[in-house]
Amino acid sequence: MDPVTVSSKYQVVIPRQIREQFNLKPGNKIIFIPYDHTLRVVIVPPIEQAMGMFEGIDTDPQREKADRE
Repeated sequence: MDPVTVSSKYQVVIPRQIREQFNLKPGNKIIFIPYDHTLRVVIVPPIEQAMGMFEGIDTDPQREKADRE
């Protein structure tokens, strides 16, 4: 794994090998998480991938009785 350089605009280029391995495309979102003197990069999945994530959960909103009347 080759190191990358932070530019004067605080940008980095994700190496091709990593982009291909994780199927990163322009517009994908990532977050940086500081952890124990390191920096973790986490890919934020698109919201479409979250559909069905909590199978069996009751999605019917339960409102207060006063709100229903």
